[in-house]
Amino acid sequence: MAELEQGRIVKVAGPLVVAEGLRHSRMYDLVRVGDQGLMGEIIEMRADRASIQVYEETEGLGPGDVVVSTGAPLSVELGPGMMGAVYDGVQRPLDALREQAGAFLTRGVNAPGLDREARWTFRATVDAGQRVEGGDVIGIVQENEVIALRIMVPPGLGGRITEIASGTYTVTDPVGTLVDDDGGEHPLLLMQTWPVRIPRPYRRKLSLAEPLVTGTRVIDTFFPLLMGGAACIPGPFGAGKTVTQHQIAKWSNAEVVVFIGCGERGNEMTDVLMEFPELTDPYSGQPLMRRTVLVANTSNMPVAAREASVYTGITMAEFFRDMGYNVVLQADSTSRWAEAMREISGRLEEMPGEEGFPAYLGTRLAAFYERAGKVATLGAPLDEKPEADERQGSVSVVGSVSPPGGDLSEPVVQNTLRVVKVFWALEDRLAYERHFPAINWLVSYSLYLDKITPYWRETVSEEYRQRRDTCMEILQRESELAEISRLVGVEALSPEEQIIMETAKSIREDFLQQNAFRDDDQFTSLATQDRLLRLILLFHEKAIQAHADGAPLKEIFSAPVRERIARAKYSTEDQADVFSQIESDIETQLVADGGEAGEI
Repeated sequence: MAELEQGRIVKVAGPLVVAEGLRHSRMYDLVRVGDQGLMGEIIEMRADRASIQVYEETEGLGPGDVVVSTGAPLSVELGPGMMGAVYDGVQRPLDALREQAGAFLTRGVNAPGLDREARWTFRATVDAGQRVEGGDVIGIVQENEVIALRIMVPPGLGGRITEIASGTYTVTDPVGTLVDDDGGEHPLLLMQTWPVRIPRPYRRKLSLAEPLVTGTRVIDTFFPLLMGGAACIPGPFGAGKTVTQHQIAKWSNAEVVVFIGCGERGNEMTDVLMEFPELTDPYSGQPLMRRTVLVANTSNMPVAAREASVYTGITMAEFFRDMGYNVVLQADSTSRWAEAMREISGRLEEMPGEEGFPAYLGTRLAAFYERAGKVATLGAPLDEKPEADERQGSVSVVGSVSPPGGDLSEPVVQNTLRVVKVFWALEDRLAYERHFPAINWLVSYSLYLDKITPYWRETVSEEYRQRRDTCMEILQRESELAEISRLVGVEALSPEEQIIMETAKSIREDFLQQNAFRDDDQFTSLATQDRLLRLILLFHEKAIQAHADGAPLKEIFSAPVRERIARAKYSTEDQADVFSQIESDIETQLVADGGEAGEI
């Protein structure tokens, strides 16, 4: 049988192993390599000769060693116990591996993705005799205080439930039995398995309309990402990619977070593992890990596992999406994944593309990002949302890219930009100037602005989009004037142009700059962001008017209200009166009074 088929190694080249005698195996079948049973995946077939990428170190392997095909593709286990877990790139729980082998893992050590001993309380939501289809919810497992896991019929399976019972079960215990239309019996378990390279099915994709609110002002207002969209964060080392990813994970209005450390440095991944359990979820008050799954595949781990890690993570995200949750997946960084593809492609002796990357780099990146989206899922609507005629869920993907030297023209960045609609360009110059987030507002863009405008008008204010566009025009004008002022000095600019420079400075320092480590500045609601823009633009308008009435620029720029505008971003959501008072001060102070700006 194919699952017991054995072959023999004929070549070992780093993480690539070539074996003969696997005539009945298929592409992407999982195999066990050598006496230690190292995990590998078939990535090329030529007659009975298979090229295998091994997810562990291949030291000690040689020609003649046995390769055993499992006859099944690389799959993940989906069910209770995922929340708060830390996995490697092929869904082995790192805490279970540590218990087996200690802090320094040995080759061949293995553990199932879901704990076989843990018992979960299952509450059935269907009755015996009821007909169900793939995706229908048959019961609930309250995994923790934050997440209720909806136990679903696996996709492609349907029929009549003959028995089902609430109770306490492990993930391998049947909670019920389903008989399909052909009379076949299928046990219903708390867990499913799914091949990582095959997207999970859904009914249809939906148009995006609601924002993924992050609380980061430069993102939410200037370059918004919609729930179900895809974004790219390229930037050189030290520009703040990881901190930005952490902020999105902590503050976004997604219900589930999947964080993939794909080839990241070990100390950065350690920071994630140390910080996330200490962070408090602002929406539930519980530890953030209660709604987070971590996939840790550091740069010192076998290179081939980097590719598996992104597919492992996106498959987990799709599983929670199918339950009706909104999920944000963060891949840090896809450059390391691309480098792994380049290394394996070189060992396969494939024709290289640009900068040595394989010719299919763009296709692989597009296939990954296309798994983002908002969908109508399989299965009936949720009982807790009786007004809905279908169940909806989304996966938003945020991928960071680490181009060598910060070169945004390199292939991974350019191929990513072809498929994502949001581009947050981090710049080391801004980071060196201590401007964080170091997102360059002149290079970044979002193609979702037209889609999000109706939401802004309905939930924030009618003028929000207009204020955002006006601020962008001022910032773009400032970049033009900055060149002139460097040559001839600011004093050579007209008064109106000097006011534009001051307003742009206020936008940069009082709005765009944000301290991720300050409790009263790390998150700003959309309503507060709108109020901040209104303050800054009101100052701009009144400054122009006051100067036209005879007030000197020096007095306008030194008005006491400037300090209050700068501190307004630290105001909380319920301090609307603070903004009203500052607006009143602007109206009072920025007036011509005997050739000087008036004061309260």
